[in-house]
Amino acid sequence: MHRTSTRILLSCAAIGVGGGIIAGASGYLAAAFALFGPLLYGLTIGSHFLPSVVGLSLLKRPGTGLLTGLIAGLVGAAFAPWWFWRYVGTGLLVGVLLELPFLVTRYRRWDPWLFYLSGVISGAVIGIAVFIAMGAEHYAWWAWIISLACWVASPPLFIWIGRVIARALERSGVARTAGARE
Repeated sequence: MHRTSTRILLSCAAIGVGGGIIAGASGYLAAAFALFGPLLYGLTIGSHFLPSVVGLSLLKRPGTGLLTGLIAGLVGAAFAPWWFWRYVGTGLLVGVLLELPFLVTRYRRWDPWLFYLSGVISGAVIGIAVFIAMGAEHYAWWAWIISLACWVASPPLFIWIGRVIARALERSGVARTAGARE
């Protein structure tokens, strides 16, 4: 049985807390977009990818994206308890979606394009589902294009930011102790 070290768990927790604070703020921005500019609502989804991307990029371990996303969802929910399941569900969903390409490669490949492919597909799938739930039949064709573009563009942007953060943490020496196999 594979045991996860305390260092990995604490690293996931620290990354998840930081990402949860960003997700908490993003939730209020998403609510404002939903009321005043629903076509731009998708711009905020990328912030939920940030903690899972940092966790996977830095630690390169199975389950770190899922665990980090879950912790970020729990922390984000502290800022808006009435959206508890929205935060936790999004954190888990994004963690699973980001882990899928690495699971397929049996966690042997960590190529950057796997992160971006997962982000684009996830953004498109989530965007279509949310836009339909928002009443897509009430919008013109150009509204579909604007909305879907926001949903598809936001995750890769935040994946890039997350990978930049992970590289900076790795250069600072964080990954040497956290990611070391025991």
